[in-house]
Amino acid sequence: DVGEVYSRLLDHRPVIQGEIRYFVKEFEEKRGLRELRVLENLKNTIFETNERVLPKCEQAMQDNLSETFKRLQAANAMIHRLQEREYEARKLQADKVMAREEKCIAHWEEFMKEQQNKRAEVDEEHRKAMERLKEQYSDMEKELAKYVSF
Repeated sequence: DVGEVYSRLLDHRPVIQGEIRYFVKEFEEKRGLRELRVLENLKNTIFETNERVLPKCEQAMQDNLSETFKRLQAANAMIHRLQEREYEARKLQADKVMAREEKCIAHWEEFMKEQQNKRAEVDEEHRKAMERLKEQYSDMEKELAKYVSF
C-alpha cells in the first residue's frame, strides 16, 4: 500500500519518461528531415561558392589589382618626377641666393676698402691742414714776438 502511494505520489520517473518519449516523437514528426534539408542546401551553397563564385572573384580581384598596381606605379613615377623638379628648383633658388650673398659680400668688402681709402685721404688731408695751421701759428708767434719786443 505505502509503496503504491509512494510510487503514485513521489515517483515521477514513469511520467517523465512518457513525456520525454512524447516530446521526441513530436519533435521528429514535426521537424522531420528539415535539418537534413537545410544542411544539404548549405552544402550545395558552399560547393557553388567554392566552384563558381570564388574563382570569378579571384579573377576579378587579380584584374583589378594588376590595373591598380599599374596606376600606382604611374602615380609613383609622376610623383618622383615632381620631386626631382622641385629639388632642382630649390637647388637653383639656393644657388641664386648664394650668388646674391657672395655678390653682396664682395660689394660690402669693396665698400669697406673704399671707406678705408677715403678715411686715409681725409686723415692725410687733416694732417696736412694741421701742419699748415701749426706753421701759420708759429709764423704768427714769430711776428708777434717781433712786436712784443717794443
